[in-house]
Amino acid sequence: MTKEQERDELHRTIWQIANDLRGSVDGWDFKSYVLGMLFYRFISENLTSYINEEERRAGNPDFDYASISDEEAEYGRSETVKEKGFYILPSELFENVRRNAKNDPDLNETLSRVFKNIEDSAKGSPSEKNFKGLFDDIDVNSNKLGPTVVKRNEKLVKILDAVGDLQLGDYQDNSIDTFGDAYEYLMTMYASNAGKSGGEFFTPQEVSELLARIAEIVIRQQKLREAIDEIVADLEGGAA
Repeated sequence: MTKEQERDELHRTIWQIANDLRGSVDGWDFKSYVLGMLFYRFISENLTSYINEEERRAGNPDFDYASISDEEAEYGRSETVKEKGFYILPSELFENVRRNAKNDPDLNETLSRVFKNIEDSAKGSPSEKNFKGLFDDIDVNSNKLGPTVVKRNEKLVKILDAVGDLQLGDYQDNSIDTFGDAYEYLMTMYASNAGKSGGEFFTPQEVSELLARIAEIVIRQQKLREAIDEIVADLEGGAA
């Protein structure tokens, strides 16, 4: 399968997930849950891969960050935050929260705590402003997910499973940025399906690139005019 075919298949799967799980939640609102969970999965896998690679370089070939205890993980918190700008304890990684989700009667509160802990992990670091309020749009206690905690958690389990089942591969091995591509695709589709209310918050990549090219041309023309004006001024000064 070519990269383009893989991308098309990924897009079809993502949109099917969105349509299957959306239910009573408006499409533009529901994107926050899908995109938020997608990002949660990405930073979890990104951090795990980083720590595993560092440990293996240090001579621990079988090390698996997702399998160690939170107590062990705390020893590496400060150093990792310096390098990555955030931290996630093993028990709070996407894969582990997802694994326990169906048997967690307080899943909504678990996710709320995890998101807060991720944001708090960046406090005092240069990345604090980037993580502050990062998960605010994922309201795990919203009635839009269901009228009761049980119903909300059932929906959250489905979202976690759907995002977890996406075949995104190891981001380090991909020639295309599958996470970024999936994120951008969802934004584009939700914006186009939400009409003006959603579209006003998102500019498709093609439009952004066109605007950038136009801006570049305008800047070049302005510089050219300035250069011509300087030459004319020099010539007029010489003639005088």
